[in-house]
Amino acid sequence: MLLCRRFSCAAARAPFLARGPLPPRAAPATHAAPRPTPRRLMSSSAGWQHASRPPPPPPPPRPGADKDQTYRLLETTLGTTFSSEPLAPPPQPMILVISGPSGVGKDAVIKMLQEEREGMHFVVTATSREKRPGEVDGKDYHFVTKEEFLTMIEREELLEYALVYGEYKGIPKQQIRDYMAKGCDIVLRVDIQGAATLRQILGESAVFIFLVAESEEALVKRLIHRKTETTDKLLVRVATAREEVRRMQNFDYVVINAEGKLEEAVKQVESIIDAEKARVHKRRVNI
Repeated sequence: MLLCRRFSCAAARAPFLARGPLPPRAAPATHAAPRPTPRRLMSSSAGWQHASRPPPPPPPPRPGADKDQTYRLLETTLGTTFSSEPLAPPPQPMILVISGPSGVGKDAVIKMLQEEREGMHFVVTATSREKRPGEVDGKDYHFVTKEEFLTMIEREELLEYALVYGEYKGIPKQQIRDYMAKGCDIVLRVDIQGAATLRQILGESAVFIFLVAESEEALVKRLIHRKTETTDKLLVRVATAREEVRRMQNFDYVVINAEGKLEEAVKQVESIIDAEKARVHKRRVNI
């Protein structure tokens, strides 16, 4: 009786204790539910977002399919077909006039120019002077008598001619026409007097190049080394060369043919030809 009373009093003094039967304990789970796989968070301007795996890339298209379709779409939209013709007209044959004082190396430059560049025709000049050792008729000059030369003048067969040091020199017209018709560029080798005459005849339709040595001293030494003139004739050529150098401003370009640097001079001439071929407004030649 004493124990029961004490328990009842303790229960009365603790109103917060649950009164009634305790709920049964849950049975232990035999299989735990799988935990969800945590997804990685990615930051963005809007906050953190759940990252998702990118979709697999699409298979590559057939090579050229998209380009061909776009090309046909452009033609259909524009209502025309695209032409395969060149946008720029092809370069036309040109006339290159190379001049300079005696002994400057005009022949050497022209010879290498023909070897390095296709489609270059050197017009063989007609002359009434005698052949020098090693010269070939029809290759270096057309050697004719003075009577034959005067006949060519009467028939107007020469584009230009002059009396130089007591001998005639002239450029045959028909030779130029024939090779220009084949698409060849024409190279004319003339003295300063001939270049001045050609400038009056051809105007701006031809390209005029003035060839010089690196110095007056070098030029005189070349003339002496040729051993083709007497001392008196050398004095005339040197005096003439000094006067001819002053005509440089009448030419379009000047090229220095220094001793031992022939290739550099030829490359510079080729650069001039390439630049003239690329002109928007082409030179028109009428012979």
